[in-house]
Amino acid sequence: MDLNAKWNGLSKPFDYMFKIIIVGDSFIGKSSLVAKFLNGENDVCESRVPTVGIDFKIKTVELNGKKIKLQIWDTAGQERFHTITTSYYRGAMGIMLVYDITQEKTFDNIAKWLRNIQEHANEDVEKMLLGNKCDMNDKRMVSTERGQSIARENGIKFMETSAKTNINVEPAFMTLAEDILKKYPVSNNTQATNYVDPSQDRNKEKSKCC
Repeated sequence: MDLNAKWNGLSKPFDYMFKIIIVGDSFIGKSSLVAKFLNGENDVCESRVPTVGIDFKIKTVELNGKKIKLQIWDTAGQERFHTITTSYYRGAMGIMLVYDITQEKTFDNIAKWLRNIQEHANEDVEKMLLGNKCDMNDKRMVSTERGQSIARENGIKFMETSAKTNINVEPAFMTLAEDILKKYPVSNNTQATNYVDPSQDRNKEKSKCC
């Protein structure tokens, strides 16, 4: 799609479009984090069925006077979907790695997710590590210091979040978007870039099936 041609002479609906994907094991609250970011206090955090394959959401935010359309791709954590998930790293400008502070295995698997990113994502992709469910401190199995340590080792930012009590949800998404935006030169004549058509990606996935 030629966005410049489409918007020639028209008021652009946004200045940039950023593709952000959320990765991590199943049942750690990735979908709840996305829902809370999209709906804020209006979202009722409750049990959700695991994401099957990929779920796609959009939210437009404003940063530094620019309208940013965020494409948020919520990926399945189940092992059988990993071959599908890897193709969605293509074109990602930001990646959130999520683990559950009450499940140590989900934290141990962050190393695996980092390897997947290294193998399949762009070298300059922005990354952020999130330790989710920090409202459940009485069941904590992963200390804040361990999260900070692995983030520091990999040169990425770290936050602990809770979709249930809305702790650091919006700051996490907005910080990642801001870090992506910093890579663009300051200009009064910005153009939307990195448009990703979800239907095209899904069609490509279907074409691989027998």
